[in-house]
Amino acid sequence: MIHLLKRAAVAAIALPLAIGITVGAAHAERIKIALAETPSDELAAFFVALDRAKANGLDYEWTAFSDEELAIQAVLSGQMDIGFGTPYAAMQRSKAPLRIIFQLSKLKFFPVTTAKYGTLQELDGEPILLHSRGGGTDSIANVIEDRVGITFGDRSYVPGSSNRVAALLGGRADATIIDLSNKNKLMRSDAAANFNVLEMFEVEASDEALFGNLNWIQENEDDVAIFVNALLSTWQDMHEDPTIIRRETDPDGPIGQLPAEILAELDGFYADAVEGGLYDPNGGGRKAAQADMEWYSSAGQLEGSPSELKIEDFWYLAPLDAAMK
Repeated sequence: MIHLLKRAAVAAIALPLAIGITVGAAHAERIKIALAETPSDELAAFFVALDRAKANGLDYEWTAFSDEELAIQAVLSGQMDIGFGTPYAAMQRSKAPLRIIFQLSKLKFFPVTTAKYGTLQELDGEPILLHSRGGGTDSIANVIEDRVGITFGDRSYVPGSSNRVAALLGGRADATIIDLSNKNKLMRSDAAANFNVLEMFEVEASDEALFGNLNWIQENEDDVAIFVNALLSTWQDMHEDPTIIRRETDPDGPIGQLPAEILAELDGFYADAVEGGLYDPNGGGRKAAQADMEWYSSAGQLEGSPSELKIEDFWYLAPLDAAMK
């Protein structure tokens, strides 16, 4: 059943529509999942994992919010149970015990500009197009400013790397930060000569992670276990054979309804992603958590020294530890 959800306006400001779908078996409770963007090739592996979880009895519905900040707020408010994002700042500010349970992807992103720019230093004072306020690309921009000694101009936000590539191609932006797959597509295209991929330092921290309220996670440990097991099996199978994502994509599901030209590129998308280290086959765990402490402290989204921050204040590792066994 497809439906539209309208979030209440705050201070008379209308928020964007959120699109969702309900799927699953007949359980007493249904897990409500907050996506930070609409279904795309970048989410195909996640939807394969959802189908595996459904086959094992998970009852769920997903809602696609227009950006990560709204998805985080939906979980904080209790409107949704599980969310996409890296809500480290919200974890420190909020009284709600938000915890990450699975690393979905790493921050494998690249600064891409029109040909008039050749270095990061040349972006001092220049506007930049990013994914979402407070999200992964925003944190990358913060760390670039700190390490390179520049200050970007106006920051604008357009979710989805493919949409930001379209903005570059359409002349609506001169600089952005995009993911590995879309960077490769752009630089293999006929328009490649018009753009530069600027030299960037290595990043191992989380871009997207799955998180929820710790109380809810512990109260629904059986369903959470089904979900995490499905994610882990999908991520591990994808590393063995990236074509598993295309082959297991439901033709009648949200990914299967994408344009044929996008579906035809799924094998290449996931082959590039696996080769480029975008996904951890073990769901991140303690290694990802420690990298996140260091990265998001440097990005200004966590207060305190990484050596003083406690992983258990941000991650709940019991479901992933059990799945790994």
